[in-house]
Amino acid sequence: MIYGYIRVSTDKQNTENQRFEIESFCRAHSVRIRSWIEETISGTRAVEKRRLGRLLKRLGSGDVLICSELSRLGRNLFMIMEILAMCMKKGIQLWTIKDNYRLGTDISSKVLAFAFGLSAEIERNLISQRTREALARLRAEGRVLGRPRGALGRQLKLSAHEKSIRQMLRNQIPKARIARKYKVSRSTLYRFIRMKQLNE
Repeated sequence: MIYGYIRVSTDKQNTENQRFEIESFCRAHSVRIRSWIEETISGTRAVEKRRLGRLLKRLGSGDVLICSELSRLGRNLFMIMEILAMCMKKGIQLWTIKDNYRLGTDISSKVLAFAFGLSAEIERNLISQRTREALARLRAEGRVLGRPRGALGRQLKLSAHEKSIRQMLRNQIPKARIARKYKVSRSTLYRFIRMKQLNE
């Protein structure tokens, strides 16, 4: 059986990009996803406390798990290696789209798994470091950081998309999907819809 796995850290992040990448890969390779597993949870959480952990317990030899990249499995090298080791032990195939990685049980797969996991962790650390340095520079220049707070900030965020939101509601696009598209919580979207009377 083939499973698609998608993870985001917060409900303000969008899962659609990951799903699009996996679906595009599957179409190109005539692969059919039997079931999707999506979760909104930090990659630092222990795998056994996530839906991914419960899924891995059920999977067995010959099953395939597809995700967009190794970093979706975990936020550090040791967690990724733990998951890869579990897959290799149970004979589960793991495919990633961006890394173009295919997990096997041979030594080359183990070496590649280590290299990809280490690269992903280093990249995240470098991005984090660059972000901190950029923010420090902006603060030193006296810039005010962050989006406007409270109801006004949320209104400003969605007001620019009012026409598109109205059209999506007319087309009966699920509100949860609209909220994900604009990276806001569903409650924020509902308040905006009421405020602008978009359901009328």
